Amino acid sequence: MTALIVENRFSDPDRAYRALIEAHRGLSDQKSAALNSRVVLILANHIGDLAVLQEALGLGKQSMEQTIPDPSRLKSND
Repeated sequence: MTALIVENRFSDPDRAYRALIEAHRGLSDQKSAALNSRVVLILANHIGDLAVLQEALGLGKQSMEQTIPDPSRLKSND
């Protein structure tokens, strides 16, 4: 089993980020989500290691919980 690598491995991370953004330019929200799904499946297959995939999914979910506020916890200004 290979461990999930979380350190930056891109020689030009800004260029990689721009490539991701550009791939979504002009797409509807639905098509953008479909593109994300396809890319995730392609990269998951490329990884080919269920343990690494599960670790990445866990890390992704954990980071969402830390950055996306729970709407039920937001105070109303009413």
